[in-house]
Amino acid sequence: MELKNQSSSTSGFILLGLSSSPQLQKPLFAIFLIMYLVTIVGNLLIILAIHSDSRLHTPMYFFLSNLSFMDICFTTVIVPKMLVNFLAESKGISYIGCLVQMYFFMALANTDSYLLASMAVDRLVAICNPFHYDVVMRPHRCLLMLLGSCTISHLHSLFRVLLMSRLSFCASHVIKHFFCDTQPVLKLSCSDTSSSQIVVMTETLAVIVTPFLCILFSYLRIIVTVLRIPSAAGKWKAFSTCGSHLTVVALFYGSVIYVYFRPLSMYSVVKDRVATVMYTVVTPMLNPFIYSLRNKDMKRGLRKLRDRILS
Repeated sequence: MELKNQSSSTSGFILLGLSSSPQLQKPLFAIFLIMYLVTIVGNLLIILAIHSDSRLHTPMYFFLSNLSFMDICFTTVIVPKMLVNFLAESKGISYIGCLVQMYFFMALANTDSYLLASMAVDRLVAICNPFHYDVVMRPHRCLLMLLGSCTISHLHSLFRVLLMSRLSFCASHVIKHFFCDTQPVLKLSCSDTSSSQIVVMTETLAVIVTPFLCILFSYLRIIVTVLRIPSAAGKWKAFSTCGSHLTVVALFYGSVIYVYFRPLSMYSVVKDRVATVMYTVVTPMLNPFIYSLRNKDMKRGLRKLRDRILS
């Protein structure tokens, strides 16, 4: 399929990657290969531990296992192509391949954010309304929350990709990034992108800010409720169930907000690459450690899984 173009035609783009220095390609390949393998193995262990231990068959761990699955898919959309480009002379990606990568990247990233919001709601109900927890967080309701997260995210992604497919590209086809992200591709367009930027910013605000506000509201309610607990031990116990989730939320949304909630004129190649690596590679890799190191239930589930494998 030919790229829409005013003065030239091309079958795709060139991904510049993290660095153009030949000396850094193999070290970067080794680093990101290790990070990718740790991400896959760590998140897979979380999924297997949850599914093998009946005591972990609760709404909180239902959302966590799905978050781990989304993280595996999320990194797989980006990292394998990045690894190939580290060693390949040609760092090209086809036009269709670029749009497909963009679609799944946005769909899975947004699903992650909605799952984080669902986990915040789970903590809200568990702490603020514990006697009705089993009624409010019934399995079919959790499944509906998951399906709703996926549906909204994929519709958002489809809309964005259709919008990008209408752009024209005239001169440079070098994407100054390690994957097909919206901002660096918009920078290449010779079309008038002002209307596209407004639509993208508005629609992104609606889709990304909604789960973020849900998380914010949930934790404000949790803080108010916990402060009413008379004992310090009771307060610590309530807050300790939220620590892992808050850490992941801070890592994920901190970098996402930095990258996407700025005008295109403020786009910085180097700074945005670093921030993007944080939520596309580092956060999915750290999630299994964050959720298991201080979680007695997960540690017990992982030990049980280890015993099953070794027996």
